[in-house]
Amino acid sequence: MLFRLIRPAVFALDSETGHRLALRALAALPARAPAPAGPLRVEVAGLVFPNPVGVAAGFDKDAEVPDALLGLGFGFTEVGSITPLPQAGNPKPRLFRLVEDRAVINRMGFNNGGGAAALARLQARAGRAGIVGVNIGANKDSADRIADYAVMARMMAAHASYLCVNISSPNTPGLRALQDESALTGLIDAVVAARAEAGSAAPIFLKVAPDLEPADIDAIARIAIDKRLGALVVSNTTIARPALRSHHAGETGGLSGAPLRMLATQRLRDFRKATGGAVPLVGVGGIATAEHAWERIRAGASLVQLYSAMVYEGPGLGARIARGLEGLMRRDGFTSIAEAVGSE
Repeated sequence: MLFRLIRPAVFALDSETGHRLALRALAALPARAPAPAGPLRVEVAGLVFPNPVGVAAGFDKDAEVPDALLGLGFGFTEVGSITPLPQAGNPKPRLFRLVEDRAVINRMGFNNGGGAAALARLQARAGRAGIVGVNIGANKDSADRIADYAVMARMMAAHASYLCVNISSPNTPGLRALQDESALTGLIDAVVAARAEAGSAAPIFLKVAPDLEPADIDAIARIAIDKRLGALVVSNTTIARPALRSHHAGETGGLSGAPLRMLATQRLRDFRKATGGAVPLVGVGGIATAEHAWERIRAGASLVQLYSAMVYEGPGLGARIARGLEGLMRRDGFTSIAEAVGSE
């Protein structure tokens, strides 16, 4: 209710200023314990999630408010994307609300304060409860992007519940080329080796784009199985443009929110089929209600993540979806989330 009261004032600001304001508000919240494990408890990659509803990367780029988000009832949160060196990202404006479409277009370009600053924040929360994944990326002007991912894995592995390798942002030129089979194999090998050097066993997740051909899906699925990845995160924003009503529809960048839901759900089904259920999946893209999350779980997701819907519904959305999921699980006769995964 509070968010609905202040939303008109927030929406009067440009999108990026509004986002910074949201982070400051979350940082000012009184400390609250993370959600306890309950009926929605689910285990993925050896980690026990109290519920399957998480915050997607991009919301808390610099690991400023992970504990505040966990205190709001999310089962986990993913900070980043974080690159070895600080970078300003693309020129502003670069973040747009498509209010009529319940969507967002961004061309942020991995803007973040760099690995050292984020690492200091993660080290400061050492020993606190809650699952905090770290989404790692490469600097735009790097001469060796695979080396950048290795640097980030080595730096963050001991301080992350899991590492998420992001090769699917459309806003860093050439980044999605790392989804090519040979490049991806070399990248994962480098990240695995760097994790070992850090003396960590943190699971490795891989975040993929929705704009993939069937051959790409099959190749990524083979690599994920062969390299024993902890999970595939399906999916990032899309460069496609379905019919949109907003005057921002022509902006370049990645589209997220409601228009992405059908594409992201289908891509999840594709990866479920390609992996045969051998690799856990995290469903992302257009999830705004408990029914949307339940659809993604029934289609094969063990976990789900939100971001764009929070722009319109506020940060309390995660807890509302979790409560709704519990009711849907019982309605359909399941006793656990794991039992429902891929049951459609």
